Amino acid sequence: MVQRTVKQDRALRTRAALIQAGAEVFGEQGFAGASVTRIAERAGMTLGAMYFHFPSKEALAREIVRSQPDLVSPPLPSEGLQHAVDVTLTWAYQLLTDALLFAGARLVMEQDHFIAREENSHRQWTDLLTNDFRLAVKRRELRRSVDVEALARLIVNACTGAQMHSHMETGREDLPQRVEETWRLVLPAVAVPRAIEALQFGEERGRRL
Repeated sequence: MVQRTVKQDRALRTRAALIQAGAEVFGEQGFAGASVTRIAERAGMTLGAMYFHFPSKEALAREIVRSQPDLVSPPLPSEGLQHAVDVTLTWAYQLLTDALLFAGARLVMEQDHFIAREENSHRQWTDLLTNDFRLAVKRRELRRSVDVEALARLIVNACTGAQMHSHMETGREDLPQRVEETWRLVLPAVAVPRAIEALQFGEERGRRL
């Protein structure tokens, strides 16, 4: 039993090391430029270990993309509209230092090479925000006329575009400010005044200090 537990722990560490190495290589070179050999070398593993856990670089890229929403956990508890804001701000701040999130951002434009349309990161983030907006409607934070799925797509599209332009212009340093700017422009059209007044922004909503 002890030997089995040790082997399982070692396998988990190996898998985690390969995911981290894959994120770093995908972040640096994109999907097309990355190779399984380079990823295995970055992880300090053999190709055999790589193929045992991930049969292809497509499988590793899928793992990284699918994990994106699970990596983002706002530092402060919230629900509804505030949670939607907090998730996007946490993503923006975390993207500055998190190799896995950075890889997800880099892989956005190449997802058609390794993941089905219904599983891609756009769909995952849209579903997450849609759930927040549905709760926001129940809490009377959003106007009842708001199409919550369309609003979720709009925010995801805006954040995706913001990180691309922020990467080109400032190395993503101003990404959190761009995300906050998006919210402040969109909210008057979809939220009730009292909900807007109650919302909190700022670094403390997205970064663990």
